[in-house]
Amino acid sequence: MSLPDYSFERLALIRGARRVAGVDEVGRGPLAGPVTACAVVLDPDNIPGGLNDSKKLTAKRREALAEWLAVHCDHCIIHVGVEEIDRLNIHHAAHLAMCLAVAGLREKPCHVLVDGNRVPCDLSCPGEAIVGGDARCMTIAAASILAKVARDRLMVDLAQQHPGYGWESNAGYGTPAHRQALLDLGVTPCHRRSFGPVHNILCKPLVATP
Repeated sequence: MSLPDYSFERLALIRGARRVAGVDEVGRGPLAGPVTACAVVLDPDNIPGGLNDSKKLTAKRREALAEWLAVHCDHCIIHVGVEEIDRLNIHHAAHLAMCLAVAGLREKPCHVLVDGNRVPCDLSCPGEAIVGGDARCMTIAAASILAKVARDRLMVDLAQQHPGYGWESNAGYGTPAHRQALLDLGVTPCHRRSFGPVHNILCKPLVATP
């Protein structure tokens, strides 16, 4: 199985970019919690081994890599909450998170490598979309790791405030247990009201009892 490499970054540098960032987001699909993006810049002379799509790593390895990256790399993590997700829709909220993450780097990049098939319109510098980038591009892989670890930690915290939905293990995704908890416990302020399973509960017509 091939691992991400530094070829996309190297090509951008050859073309004149002095500082290349990667950006990725996590949390498009969950019924609860924010969508989270991270932008990161790697030092080509100091890249940790084992970078890969965050979904392909064990939780222990993700945590270890995230700790290293947070100390050694310029990075910015942004959470865009459920209010913005419901107002903008998840696609635009994810792009907003990515743009804010890039803008939050200590130094502005010259070129941004974006996971996906579209570069956000409001990106503050030239960008390049890479389909499956978190499994192909080292800098995007690093961003995916930081974003996932940050969001998972946030969902564990939110689970303490709203017990019973299993967010500490399902991260807000619509598992059967989470959907059942929605029916049993109701909708919280952390749920995305524009998402079908949540919207349908809120809009369920009241049944008159005889």
